[in-house]
Amino acid sequence: MPHAAADRFTAALHAPLQAVYVLHGEEELLRLEALDALRAAAAAQGFHERKRLLAEGTTFDWSALAAERQSTGLFAEKKWLEIHVPSGKVGKNGGDALAEWATHPPDNTATVVVLPKLERAQSQSKWFAVLSKHALTYECKAVTPAQLPAWIRARLQRYGLNAESEAAALIAQRVEGNLLAAKQEIDKLALLYPQGHLLTEAEAADTVADVARFDAFQLAAAWMYGDSTRLMRLLDNLSAAESDPVLPLWALADDIRTLLRLSAAQKQGKSAAALRQELRLWNGKDRAAEAALRRLTPARLTAALIECARTDRQIKGAEAGDAWASFKRLIIGLSA
Repeated sequence: MPHAAADRFTAALHAPLQAVYVLHGEEELLRLEALDALRAAAAAQGFHERKRLLAEGTTFDWSALAAERQSTGLFAEKKWLEIHVPSGKVGKNGGDALAEWATHPPDNTATVVVLPKLERAQSQSKWFAVLSKHALTYECKAVTPAQLPAWIRARLQRYGLNAESEAAALIAQRVEGNLLAAKQEIDKLALLYPQGHLLTEAEAADTVADVARFDAFQLAAAWMYGDSTRLMRLLDNLSAAESDPVLPLWALADDIRTLLRLSAAQKQGKSAAALRQELRLWNGKDRAAEAALRRLTPARLTAALIECARTDRQIKGAEAGDAWASFKRLIIGLSA
């Protein structure tokens, strides 16, 4: 089961760090959590010097790895090195460099190679075989719908909570396979109920009902892709369920700031794929963000942030106007 593999990986980090780790697989949340656990273990074990290499596209110079080896002396400070390969494609030079690094890792250095879900040719390549032989490898597999209830119950148990099978099944149904949404709901349940509590189906229905009424990912995807039909349906449901657009407005403003940061990064030659973790562009949000930036200029997005602030003042009663009307007008305009 995916959660069992994750627990085994995390437990292994209590021992002295290995020289090389490999994270790969399609489930973004599990990759991010595993990377965070590795970073924490490295910091706790004295790997205070940190370096990150982003091997994106065919232009990356893999001689940077050789330079890292030469910069590491026998009495150098412990170094934590991350090698991110967003595409999973390393080419011959990259494959040779990674295989050499894994076979003969430098002293005082712990390394993690972060890869996406690998294609068949990549997973059966010589360089990946060498990595797998010498590294501790964790495949962040997708959690299937059939596995999700058990994954949810295991997550709840981390907080000392238990759940009826019907409750776990209901949460799984509500989050529709979105692990990040499931994690957010579990975190919320941990705040609401004490350790040792047995979560019932009725409690889950009451607590997780907000997911059915408002899904920030659905709303963001609708306006970023310009899906006006879906956007209007979501807005109708939201305005019928919420007295004020507090949460939708917060999510919209946060997404606009992300788009502005992404736009600035793209002008520097970076892609959404390279910034997925930094900007939290998970579960296909990177593609939605790029679609939005093809329509919206930085000036338009900046003006939208000003409109968000005005709508926020309407919610708080500091400015006259209908907050819902203002919010709908703003987000529909952004989707046009």
